[in-house]
Amino acid sequence: MKVTNAEIVISAVSKKQYPNDLLPEIALAGRSNVGKSSFINKLINRKSLARTSSKPGKTQTLNFYKINDAFYFVDVPGYGYAKVSKTEREKWGKMMEEYFQTRENLKAVLLVTDIRHEPTKDDIQMYDFLKHFELPVIVVATKMDKIPKGKRASHLKRTINTLQVEKGDLVLPFSAETGEGKDEAWGILKKYL
Repeated sequence: MKVTNAEIVISAVSKKQYPNDLLPEIALAGRSNVGKSSFINKLINRKSLARTSSKPGKTQTLNFYKINDAFYFVDVPGYGYAKVSKTEREKWGKMMEEYFQTRENLKAVLLVTDIRHEPTKDDIQMYDFLKHFELPVIVVATKMDKIPKGKRASHLKRTINTLQVEKGDLVLPFSAETGEGKDEAWGILKKYL
């Protein structure tokens, strides 16, 4: 897909702030610092529309990025970051739950994981949570370029087995560095848009 227009529309903390133009939405969920922003930036060929940070726990709102006036990427706060207070984590949890449970134009969720590491308890919990609400889930295994080619299949298999990925759910190897998986990502997303 050729992206000619991309802008951040709002950083929302509750339902009443969500955009109301009824465009389809694709949400990105994942641990803090797993590469959600880099994924968005790579897909739309921008260096810094979605802000990346070396500090985990930076995204604290639901960030709605409007793409080509046709759909939104919604970046949700990263989870599993210890330095955030329990109260703050609970607040994020409620905010994300409200979004995932009530948003009618949410078409699919990209669960972003780091292929170098086994998915965490938080990743498993998030996958199960999304499946519970019968949301289509695409697992994006980022940082593919950091794994030697000969070991990629076994790392991918570990991700699939640990998350107990259901039949029909896709797992996409991806690298924001090399762009590997970018065309496949657009191919998958077009089905939901």
